[in-house]
Amino acid sequence: MYPAELVMPMKAELTDNGFKEMLTPAEVDDVLTKDGTTLVVINSVCGCSAGTARPGVLMAVATSEKKPDRLTTSFAGFDSDAVKQIRTHLLPYPPSSPSIALFKDGKLVHFIERHMIEGRSAQLIATNLLAAFDEYC
Repeated sequence: MYPAELVMPMKAELTDNGFKEMLTPAEVDDVLTKDGTTLVVINSVCGCSAGTARPGVLMAVATSEKKPDRLTTSFAGFDSDAVKQIRTHLLPYPPSSPSIALFKDGKLVHFIERHMIEGRSAQLIATNLLAAFDEYC
């Protein structure tokens, strides 16, 4: 588990911009089974999370006319039980952090895995999400 001093500023980058943390398995199940759309960011300490994933997500949310009904996040290696539960909703995809998922009416409709984040710009990630928001939100 990562130390809180390291994780809290990285969590705040999303929570200060309207993302609600899912900290328990029960919260995860409650949120991900609701009608409407839910964006889930599995946050991480890695460089690709700081350099492109979080900035790309924030750019997409800030610039999109169509937005998910709920913006949520959990932190890999810190909110371990919640992340483990999120990953049950992401099957058959393997564990991936960072990663970004869009759910609609309780079903996974769009997923960006770590290998699709690494080496890509924040703008490219935002563009990917904007297309998903346009289609599903």
